[in-house]
Amino acid sequence: MSEEKKHHHLFHHKKDKDDEPVDHKKEEKHHKHKEHIGQVTAVAAGAYAMHEKHKAKKDPEHAHEHKKKEEIAAAIAVGSAGYALHEKHEKKDAKKEAKKEAKEAKHHK
Repeated sequence: MSEEKKHHHLFHHKKDKDDEPVDHKKEEKHHKHKEHIGQVTAVAAGAYAMHEKHKAKKDPEHAHEHKKKEEIAAAIAVGSAGYALHEKHEKKDAKKEAKKEAKEAKHHK
């Protein structure tokens, strides 16, 4: 029975693309775009956190609720900044690979 049972995963595995050449410029552009998304999200979440902090001061009756929202927004801002930094490193790696591949192609001619 266990041999017949197929596992369904949340994420489907892509087919092996080892045979296809990698377009490093396209990959670099993709990571740059994701980096910018992370940066914008970090700024927006930080601004929202500051807005909620201001509301907590102005509305003492609901200050606890505003403080919770502020903390959540601050955590999202930190996470987004980390994601942007991660994508910056991925972009840097893609750029290095492109240079390395270009150097090898030049060397083999």
